[in-house]
Amino acid sequence: QVQLGESGGGLVQAGGSLRLSCAASGGMFSTLAMGWFRQAPGKEREFVGGITRGSINTRYGDSVKGRFTIARDNARNTVYLQMNSLKPEGRAVYYCAAGTVPCAAKPERDYDFWGQGTQVTVSS
Repeated sequence: QVQLGESGGGLVQAGGSLRLSCAASGGMFSTLAMGWFRQAPGKEREFVGGITRGSINTRYGDSVKGRFTIARDNARNTVYLQMNSLKPEGRAVYYCAAGTVPCAAKPERDYDFWGQGTQVTVSS
């Protein structure tokens, strides 16, 4: 069983930056694809980005392309989400997820393990 714990959320002004971290334990982190999702109030959970086990491939949701970057450190069992040029619509709970698929998967169903989430609030 893999446990995931997000950190780094908080309040930031529009145009600012935040870096989220997700630490994994209880499993072979280097064998897992990792993803970030977010859920804004009253909306469905949305794919933000994904990264393959060896960092060979990444993919991003259309709304964050060019502004967000996902990276991982397998030695530290941690995946990161660098968020730049944040917009007010970026206010959401951000979740990291882990899956055994061999790709930077977009669908939620491809992820087997989920963290509890971290709140990001963007003020205008």
